[in-house]
Amino acid sequence: MTETADAVVVGAGAIGTAVALELCRLGYRTLSIDRLGAPGHGSTSDSASIVRTYSSTVEMAALAWEAVPTWTGWAEYLDCADEVGFAHYVRTGSLVIERPGDDVVDRLTGPLGELAVDHEVWDHGRMAEALPGFDLRSFWPPRAVDDDRFWDDPTDCLRRALFVPEGGYVVDASLVAHNLATATVAAGGRFRYRAEVVAVRQSGGAVAGVTLADGTRVDAPVVVNVAGPHSGAVNRLAGVEEGMAVRTRPLRHELHVVPIPAGHPYATGGPCVSDGDLGVNFRPEPGGHVLVGSEDPECDPVEWVDDADRFDRGATVDQWERQVLRLARRLPDLPVPGRPTGLAGLYDVADDWMPIYDRSDLDGFYMAVGSSGTQFKAAPVAGYLMSRLVDACESGLDPDAHPLCLPGPTRGTPIDLSVFSRRRQPRLEAGFI
Repeated sequence: MTETADAVVVGAGAIGTAVALELCRLGYRTLSIDRLGAPGHGSTSDSASIVRTYSSTVEMAALAWEAVPTWTGWAEYLDCADEVGFAHYVRTGSLVIERPGDDVVDRLTGPLGELAVDHEVWDHGRMAEALPGFDLRSFWPPRAVDDDRFWDDPTDCLRRALFVPEGGYVVDASLVAHNLATATVAAGGRFRYRAEVVAVRQSGGAVAGVTLADGTRVDAPVVVNVAGPHSGAVNRLAGVEEGMAVRTRPLRHELHVVPIPAGHPYATGGPCVSDGDLGVNFRPEPGGHVLVGSEDPECDPVEWVDDADRFDRGATVDQWERQVLRLARRLPDLPVPGRPTGLAGLYDVADDWMPIYDRSDLDGFYMAVGSSGTQFKAAPVAGYLMSRLVDACESGLDPDAHPLCLPGPTRGTPIDLSVFSRRRQPRLEAGFI
């Protein structure tokens, strides 16, 4: 059986569906292929769906800053009906708590200032006013629960934090992908679920299409790899890894859900928090809960996964205790349930935690990979940039020789795509990306 398309998009998560939608809007006949049974059921469904506009690089901050108007005008951006309703953005503000001896606030305010994003630097007194119910002592460094010093009584206080009013989270990350897929179908795109790419076919040094596990051949001059944790495997099928200075691999991550008492100040609303002092990040969750994840401090094990199809999806007691008990130090009235409640998913992580939005050495094969953990917030902009990159390259542009710089789709911020090149030298700076 043979099908044809102008472009095959491998992956139907938030970014994959955004790529497909934007390609359709440029006139491409797209076919999206996903291993699972519905859009957004992979790593997108495991996302904390936080939208933060701060970053230690101007380019990464610009992606999120350009995406905010799309999140706030989500239905208008989709421009179609969806019978299951629309995802919606909750504006809470974003807070970054600085750890002792670090200058992360200074490193983040530079890009924010360059983009003219409103932000405030809070001292300890301002934190005390704005964060009732928080213990604002410094617990640095983060420790494992079995460390004898975990429960030591701290003597120092937090010094500084960065607050960015335009920040928050999107309710229901999977619904974002569903909405985007619905808009893609309305624009003429097609989807095949429970389908696996087993070969990337080539002819004359260029992509000729893909072959699926059921034997179906899809002939197409363009293939876009947006396969999330499976992206490295798809790149290997295409034989393009040798031309990449930055590569990706799957990382197992856990998110935990903790109930919060109705009378606690954080229960009525509070910012999404990146707590460098404790090594956790957390945000309010509808229904009277807090969603908490790890920021990968040295005391937390890093669990790389060899096979993205085989990993433990359950929350572990060890990681639950690390994350939730550290959170309970910052929110001391938080009840700690006796058993883990949460999930584990896979991140698709590049060597330097920055995404790759680029072509490959194989003509017609493109990559939007290495995006997990940082790029849900920028999904609509990533789709826009990738579609324009594909269109420019298919019209004869060589971005390796002539890097593509595009205005953002909402505010017109210049975005230099060479920063996200597969050939870049990895940035391994400490702290935020």
